[in-house]
Amino acid sequence: MAPTVKRAFKYRFYPTAEQAAELARTFGCVRLVYNRALEERTRAWYIEQRRMSYVDTSAALTAWKKTEDLAFLNEVSSVPLQQALRHLQAAFVGFFDKRVRYPRFKSRKKSRPSAEYTRSAFTFRDGELRLAKMSGPLNIRWSRPLPEGAEPSTVTVSKDAAGRWFCSILCADAITRLDPSERAVGVDAGITSLVTLSTGEKITNPRHERRDRDRLARAHKELARKQKGSANRDKAKRRLARVHARITDRRRDFLHKLTTRLVHENQVVVIEDLNVTGMTRNHCFARAISDASWRQLRTMLEYKADWYGRDLVVIDRWFPSTRTCSQCGTITQKMPLNVREWQCGGCGARHDRDVNAARNVLAAGLAVSACGAGVRPQRESSRTGQSAVKQETHGATRGLPRS
Repeated sequence: MAPTVKRAFKYRFYPTAEQAAELARTFGCVRLVYNRALEERTRAWYIEQRRMSYVDTSAALTAWKKTEDLAFLNEVSSVPLQQALRHLQAAFVGFFDKRVRYPRFKSRKKSRPSAEYTRSAFTFRDGELRLAKMSGPLNIRWSRPLPEGAEPSTVTVSKDAAGRWFCSILCADAITRLDPSERAVGVDAGITSLVTLSTGEKITNPRHERRDRDRLARAHKELARKQKGSANRDKAKRRLARVHARITDRRRDFLHKLTTRLVHENQVVVIEDLNVTGMTRNHCFARAISDASWRQLRTMLEYKADWYGRDLVVIDRWFPSTRTCSQCGTITQKMPLNVREWQCGGCGARHDRDVNAARNVLAAGLAVSACGAGVRPQRESSRTGQSAVKQETHGATRGLPRS
């Protein structure tokens, strides 16, 4: 039986002037309620040493609507306002679990405006979506069909910095599992080649940001010349945002196609646990690493492998995949970045740097899948360069899909 997952389908839509004004008011009210509730919860804790729950903030919202200053909150749908309080509660739960930082206030200029509608605040019938407080349906561009018989549970409406309107429809979708395969692949991430596979194939990095760097430079110059607070500056901001949106969309599309191919063709996909945040601190490579978007690549592989019944194995970041000979296992002491091909001092085999690393990543990942062997780096003798002890087993299953 095909598993059912909650899946969001995102579409672009074009609101009328009346709908755009109503949504803009809703966005502003959502931001105000979120910020005021955050302020109240912060004040209650630091001044009164008292924790406020979602129920407390919901009661406070009811009281705010009765005041003269905030009576305008009654003019928009109440559901997005309640959802804002639920999102704040989820943010605090993550903070107290030490998973995220303390919730921050939503900025009018920097935060992306959005509003979430639950089932009681919208109707979806005959391919038309109507939101509460709006007379007509949204003019949605249905770029792909919703699952047959879909019953949306929530609809999130947002507007990006480029002025584009989107609605994200969350509904249940049955995912068809792929037939089991005997193929496995190791993936080595890079900059010149976005990924190198253990099969020897290299997939060139499209470098989307670099290709549009001239456009970005011109847009930034035009923005810098505009007077702050002027209408022309707002237009220049939107032009700059459109360039960034073009880069982001093309990058996401490329990564979707690449990860879908890897998951469909292989039963086991093995990658490295890269410290992307640490690597971006190197100013020489930060821009190129950010453009490669390795974190997004891993995220897509994770959820697609889970959907289609594949295994994604993530080996330890300190595993010396580049310096280890894939033929005999000899570990070379140093391997500068400018060395793209090298010869093993143990067996004499010549290796392409990236292909050799991908093959070692695959071998380590298969060891984890088969018997839980360690993939942490081998400790080397200072005189021989050979392994002094067996590989450690701590963290050997790190990154394996959880049942």
